Amino acid sequence: MFFVLSKVIWFLLAPSNLLALLIAFGLLLAALTHLRHSGLVLAGIACAGLFVFGMTPLASLFLRTLEGRFPIAEPLTGAIDGIVILGGAQDPDASIGLGQPVLNESAERLVVGRALARRFPDARVLLSGGSGALTGSDTSEARAGALMLESLGLDPARILIEERSRNTHENAVFSRDMVQPQEGETWLLVTSAFHMPRSIGVFREAGFAVLPYPVDFRTIGHEGSLRGFSTISDGLRRFDLAMHEYVGLVAYRLTGRTDVLFPAPQAATVRDGTY
Repeated sequence: MFFVLSKVIWFLLAPSNLLALLIAFGLLLAALTHLRHSGLVLAGIACAGLFVFGMTPLASLFLRTLEGRFPIAEPLTGAIDGIVILGGAQDPDASIGLGQPVLNESAERLVVGRALARRFPDARVLLSGGSGALTGSDTSEARAGALMLESLGLDPARILIEERSRNTHENAVFSRDMVQPQEGETWLLVTSAFHMPRSIGVFREAGFAVLPYPVDFRTIGHEGSLRGFSTISDGLRRFDLAMHEYVGLVAYRLTGRTDVLFPAPQAATVRDGTY
């Protein structure tokens, strides 16, 4: 039920969808009721929102706060027992159908994950992700990711596939159940930097201690977060991305999937070294 509700509610709350719905509602009020002035004001405010959120640096500033929350876990001086790579880096239907990887903007999850697997040849590699689609596709993101890693030369015997999870909370719970991490083991978590706060929160709540290894940064430094957008669609896409995480953080806190609203770094120890 949570999964279905989260998809429906987000469809309505996604800033780009919400602004479009408000414009349509305002115009309908103006055309079909005696509230013409109110309807036009509402539509005008929503139109202004399209420009503010779509062309100003506001979206990047929101995203930068998320991306700067967890630094990359370097230097990694100790042994690494496993690497968890969350799904979302490719189009699973196209990848399975074509028999070759079809990557998206989050491709670094798999590319950097493969580099880490080469760097730590004894580490197990867990790909976590089923299908996040509400309807239609049931193609596993993790299985498509495995094809990608195998095409990059990773031994299939090292790959573990967790393909039941449909959201970040299930990523954590099902990954924990699959590998049953032992005390003293060190696992890396590879996901997009903007997604790391929510991911760390649910992994902690699930009792799976991981070290954050954020990738797929969308804002680079002060200058990168203050630059506007050349098209409204680009800015709205980034604003949707940031708001999805903030709404997710609130929803996960309210439902007990994390124990804090905005997870922060904690001191962690890597065997034979420190982080």
